[in-house]
Amino acid sequence: MNTLKFKKGDDVKVIAGAHKGKTATVAQAFPSKNAVTLEGIGIAKRKVKPSQANPKGGTKEIHVPIDASKVALVKAAVKSAKPAKKPTAKKKEEKK
Repeated sequence: MNTLKFKKGDDVKVIAGAHKGKTATVAQAFPSKNAVTLEGIGIAKRKVKPSQANPKGGTKEIHVPIDASKVALVKAAVKSAKPAKKPTAKKKEEKK
């Protein structure tokens, strides 16, 4: 079972590869592939054939996953909201 140290919203720094030294935010995490996509980093252009929806065709930009071993955690995403507490039986009796 693969576990991934990163999740959506974490700030990470690229430590290897063409984008070494850049800092970005995790856009998506893929635990099964041990990879992450970063906002603004790892963008590739793909050609699109003309279709009814897009008669001209052209190019589109997609995010390419980067292996998790090539990034280091800088700042973890923090949950701001706490889960709501359910009322217990004792509190219900006091309210009545």
